[in-house]
Amino acid sequence: MDETEFWEIIDHTREAAEGDPEDHADLLVDALLQLDPESVLDFARHFEVRYNRAYRWDLWGAAAVLLGSASDEAFDFFRCWLIAQGREVFEGALHDPDNLADLLDEFDEEVDGDGEELGYAADEAYEQLTGGVTPDLGVPAQAPEPEGTPFDLEDEAALADRFPRLWERFGK
Repeated sequence: MDETEFWEIIDHTREAAEGDPEDHADLLVDALLQLDPESVLDFARHFEVRYNRAYRWDLWGAAAVLLGSASDEAFDFFRCWLIAQGREVFEGALHDPDNLADLLDEFDEEVDGDGEELGYAADEAYEQLTGGVTPDLGVPAQAPEPEGTPFDLEDEAALADRFPRLWERFGK
């Protein structure tokens, strides 16, 4: 599976789910079940690489603005959700997290931002296809600390200053 196929699966299942992350996860599992186990592992590798790329302080700050705060776990789930928004949103956010102000049509913190189940979709599909657990993907492990310079995620003035467009649209 190449990168284009990965993003096509993400986009197709997201559109079919009409933005609901739980439905998206279910549809993603269904789509992956149509593939062979090696293709599911390829999908999982693509997902994991992007998940690790998004382990950055600036994205964590953007998540804190959108979610009102962002614990370690909430940021993990946010990164899964961000990948599920598709290539344009994901890459745009990596380029500049403040771009999320323009890339997101809307954001409902009760529904959006939590892609926990999306992060398990490939594992679930692989297990259903093979009866076994997903083997090591051979992807480098996530860095022990997020990339970039740490800052206080609870400092609203710093968040508003660092993400002015995002704060204006979605901040407290």
